[in-house]
Amino acid sequence: MQTTAGHLNPGNGKLYYETAGEGEAVVLIHAAFLDSRMFDAQWSTLAEQFRVIRYDMQGFGQSDPAPGPLCRRENLRQLLNHLKVEQAHFVGCSNGGTIALDLLLEEPERALSLTLVGSTPSGFEPQGAPPPAILEMFEAFQNGDIARVNELQIRIWFDGLSRQPDEVDPILRQQAMVMNRIPVERRTFLVADMQPDRPLVPPALTRLETVTCPTLVAVGALDHSEVLRAADILVENIPPARKVIVEQSGHVPSFERPDVFTPLLREFLSSL
Repeated sequence: MQTTAGHLNPGNGKLYYETAGEGEAVVLIHAAFLDSRMFDAQWSTLAEQFRVIRYDMQGFGQSDPAPGPLCRRENLRQLLNHLKVEQAHFVGCSNGGTIALDLLLEEPERALSLTLVGSTPSGFEPQGAPPPAILEMFEAFQNGDIARVNELQIRIWFDGLSRQPDEVDPILRQQAMVMNRIPVERRTFLVADMQPDRPLVPPALTRLETVTCPTLVAVGALDHSEVLRAADILVENIPPARKVIVEQSGHVPSFERPDVFTPLLREFLSSL
């Protein structure tokens, strides 16, 4: 299998992307604390049957730092146009799923299918108190303690509230730390996403019933309760959606449990 790498300049910095395989396009969109490497376990398998595409959002991985507030769905649209992808299967993890859903509500004709992994729709407002580590994380940000911020973000988004760090795969945890450190050092969330450019209006939460493409909602059994609630909202309101729960996984089952997730994804895509 040959992978082709390239860069796109959407006007405010370079966006790194990779493609492999032939056939219908499958676009992989990473979570907002990892980067496109989180899909390593799916890459070769999907490329046997599809033209698979992944990219690093600005501020992550091998893409340039974010220069200011960004419209993430617009960057995705520019990438699709650059690669001449008119239709695709979209697989988005966490915020990557939010971005894909927002784009497809604007351009539903682009979607062959939609897979949302640990995602919440734009407009979703979490209930209850935030994880205790959130306040400590922002304090560490203010103090410039990059190592502490990195550790706390991994505790929140990879370990989750129900597990201690030593209860997760140490190799995967270290890989997540490496990926997450890049946006932490670049202050990507504060620069680009705290007040994003051109948020979708009205937000996705208010028009989920208009999604008509086949939709798979995947969520880790050990994910945050509000992400689990969001998964239920997605399935209840997107007419063609079905839900799968990945056991022994937190917020990123595609990365943490590829042995379970990859066959599920490939079966879903092949069935279409």
